[in-house]
Amino acid sequence: MTATAPRPPGGPPPDPPFDVLTMGRVGVDVYPRQSGVGLDRVDSFGKFLGGSPTNVAVAAARYGLRAAVVTRTGDDPFGRFVHRALRGFGVDDRFVTAVPGLPTPVTFCELFPPDDFPLYFHGRLPTAPDLQVGADELDLDAVRAARVFWATGTGLCQEPSRAATLAALAARAGGPGITVLDLDYRPMFWKSRDEARRRVREALPYATVAVGNRDEWATAVGTGDPEAAAAAGRALGLDLAVVKRGPDGVLAVDGSGRPVAVPPVPVEVVNGLGAGDAFGGALCRGLLAGWDTARTLRFANAAGALVAGRLACADAMPTAAEVEAALNGAGRVG
Repeated sequence: MTATAPRPPGGPPPDPPFDVLTMGRVGVDVYPRQSGVGLDRVDSFGKFLGGSPTNVAVAAARYGLRAAVVTRTGDDPFGRFVHRALRGFGVDDRFVTAVPGLPTPVTFCELFPPDDFPLYFHGRLPTAPDLQVGADELDLDAVRAARVFWATGTGLCQEPSRAATLAALAARAGGPGITVLDLDYRPMFWKSRDEARRRVREALPYATVAVGNRDEWATAVGTGDPEAAAAAGRALGLDLAVVKRGPDGVLAVDGSGRPVAVPPVPVEVVNGLGAGDAFGGALCRGLLAGWDTARTLRFANAAGALVAGRLACADAMPTAAEVEAALNGAGRVG
């Protein structure tokens, strides 16, 4: 498979436009069936679709939203698995193209609940197919038309992905849609934290919403204090700044200028790696539904907790009914 040629400017966008269009990492997660032991002692694994923005698209599709992802794979069996898995989850794969000569990334992890899940990336260094998305292959009409466009900080770590991400963000400037920047700082992909901060600060003016954990906000704005970080994001022009606080819940500052905090949902953690992506898909659902900030955060928190209580990431994304049941139920999730 080769990259599709860009559609001429002014061509019709998808009909109807995508509710959620994400851009960035994709790969195959190979996760152990045994918990509490190192990879050297694991004897069975599960294979799942992975990659943070890909997981967000799957999570959005679980809620009945029309979702697609812009990314690239290797021209190999795992790349074919990505296409089959996306279609199985109801995510449009028309913008997923292959890069000859590069392998589809595979990610291993170890499971040491409740809060230690080391990741081991294979096939991402020195580069990965999803970092080879070029600005000239973007369907900017589809990007502009999407009700939510979701980009990531990792997409800014290398060219040509950096230029493509910025081009997509710039194409949405001044439009009516919601543009989310997932701060998504992973130090192994950057030369330094200072470089990551500089690149993320280039992208933030194009976003209407930014979301990240304390460390990601510290990278972006110089402080991980939730209220100070969210206020700094608002000062940069964001409509909504969301700070995920892990076991302390989540805090956000919206157009009111006042912090909105919601508590965590207790969970028996199995694998915490997909919780943030579940949060992201649920955040998209709340934003598109026009819910107030508190309701949106509660829904997203519950979605994240449900996935933290499961092994996989994409495969574990909950339905709306499951999230509502978690919100209305008593006791711990999992």
